[in-house]
Amino acid sequence: MSLLQVENLRLGFTAGKTTLPAVDGISFAISRGETFALLGESGCGKSATAQGIMRLLPAAGRLLGGAIRLDDEELLALPEAEMRRLRGRKMAMIFQEPATSLNPVLTVGRQIGEVLERHLDLRGAPATARMLELLRQVGIADPERRLGEYPFQLSGGMKQRVMIAIALAGEPELLIADEPTTALDVTVQAQILDLLAKIQAERGMGMLLITHDLGVVARMAQRIGVMYAGELVEVATREDFFSRPQHPYTQALFAALPEVARRGTQLTTIPGQVPALAAMPAGCRFAARCAEAMPVCREVSPPWREATPGHAVRCHWSGERAATQTVVSRPAVDAQNAAFLQVDRLQVHFPIRRGFLQRTVGHVRAVDGVSLAISPGRTLALVGESGCGKTTVGKALLQLIKPTAGSVRVGGAELVGLAGQRLRAARRHLQMVFQDPFASLNPRLRVGEIIAEGMAALGLAADAAARDAAVAALLAQVGLPAEAAGRYPHEFSGGQRQRIAIARALAVQPELLVCDEPTSALDVSVQAQILNLLKQLQEELGVAYLFITHNFAVVEYLAHDVAVMYLGRIVERGRAEEVLRTPRHPYTQALLSAVPVPRLEARPEIIRLPGETPSPANPPAGCHFHPRCPRAADICRERYPESSAQSVSHTVNCHFPG
Repeated sequence: MSLLQVENLRLGFTAGKTTLPAVDGISFAISRGETFALLGESGCGKSATAQGIMRLLPAAGRLLGGAIRLDDEELLALPEAEMRRLRGRKMAMIFQEPATSLNPVLTVGRQIGEVLERHLDLRGAPATARMLELLRQVGIADPERRLGEYPFQLSGGMKQRVMIAIALAGEPELLIADEPTTALDVTVQAQILDLLAKIQAERGMGMLLITHDLGVVARMAQRIGVMYAGELVEVATREDFFSRPQHPYTQALFAALPEVARRGTQLTTIPGQVPALAAMPAGCRFAARCAEAMPVCREVSPPWREATPGHAVRCHWSGERAATQTVVSRPAVDAQNAAFLQVDRLQVHFPIRRGFLQRTVGHVRAVDGVSLAISPGRTLALVGESGCGKTTVGKALLQLIKPTAGSVRVGGAELVGLAGQRLRAARRHLQMVFQDPFASLNPRLRVGEIIAEGMAALGLAADAAARDAAVAALLAQVGLPAEAAGRYPHEFSGGQRQRIAIARALAVQPELLVCDEPTSALDVSVQAQILNLLKQLQEELGVAYLFITHNFAVVEYLAHDVAVMYLGRIVERGRAEEVLRTPRHPYTQALLSAVPVPRLEARPEIIRLPGETPSPANPPAGCHFHPRCPRAADICRERYPESSAQSVSHTVNCHFPG
């Protein structure tokens, strides 16, 4: 008997006097101890499905029909008081955005304690002991201190771990996990996935896993459902899904994945975007974007058919798609070219002030002696866990954060110490693409004004007509229509907003772009579009990239060189193939071992790092990595390792490289 059964679920959202269907008749079941993964692009209805099952739809949400049974108990017929009894005890949910899911005015301990008190009747010392155990389980160091802290005092990854601890506190039979590891580094992600798998095996817990990470799906799920525009289009076992995907949409998602095998090729992209709720087509909802579409696809909604036992697909087309990749002739880039950007012993220390007089009592060593160089037309990937100082390095290069010490030379000219007009003029040569395009684009300006702002400030376009022509050319260059100039940022999708941010950065004709996690919030299909665009721009314009990311698939596909950062310092650097294929530092080895791979073949065992990254306000003596290093010896605790050359281009800071 299934733990959860969803039958013909329909739900929508009201807009004025009409209700627009967001989930249109989906059915699936989850057994005890099973993980069912729900895949699809943003806007296809995955999170709405989860909210419908929990009966936590927003005010405009409406359940329009269907049945949801948990242990044969019909949830849609229960009063709200009875649902409150089930939520947190029999079923729990890890929400996608922990910052908005945690109560900002309650401590971590109070929020976990609420669940223990209501559902397990635990109070006092037993409740505190259970809270500490839960925080240790999700990998939070010093849990005694964290219980008394508020959410704003925690990093994004730690907030996500607290959210997971709250969801697991009531020992639920069904766990709904909505992108549970999106905000986490690969090492913490591996730790959380291990924890979920362990608890699932111990308790026989069923799990609905909502994600767009095919590597996580390959590791966790027994069955997979692919969702598009409010409908399920393919349901398969893990083996069938990864070896024989049937629906053109599923095949396109696989083809859009960046991998080292696709270096020098154009990633497959899916044209267009998910149709709006108010404009759902009559036939197959994917037909307008499908390379295999036939006339019947635009007229008749396809029925389900069984490809193999346990593998069902909703599609008129039943042929085989030939794997096609467009080979892009990449001009040879000489790694020995004179570096355009040279950074030498860069430091950024933030003072810690306390007391009534705000005296400086210490420093947060966010960046502590970073040196790197980037040649024209090359991409240097800067990788590492959250909090290691990657973004601070990017901002310090542009002098958006004032460096404490060190040198930043662009084209031979020193930037550190520049101010006013001289600094603004120098910034023409390097620009930044921020992680969140929605937060970095002015919502009150039209797109054309946003792109033209930099040109006007630096006097690059003589008059308004020249600026308008330049804006139209830039929009075309990033694949957007000219009429986009008259619209506002909120009228675009996430991928389109990122294209606008890239166009704005290119407007002043820079020689270097600092790209801070530019694809982290994007679906794989939109990510492929942005990566294709960045690669094309590099080939056409010779622009260099400092690419800040924790996505190693993107690093493998795009980067020429890699620098690995830990606690404000670079611990390993070299050409991409050297660092990724023969890592020498134990931290790099641990990072690479934890990367989830979207394939079923056997892979090396994950190297699990104990604890978490130490505070940059109080870094360990000697090698900063020694408290977590499996090879640490006495010398590691006493002296920071010098840089040692493993080859002409590969260096590592480790006493025992190998």
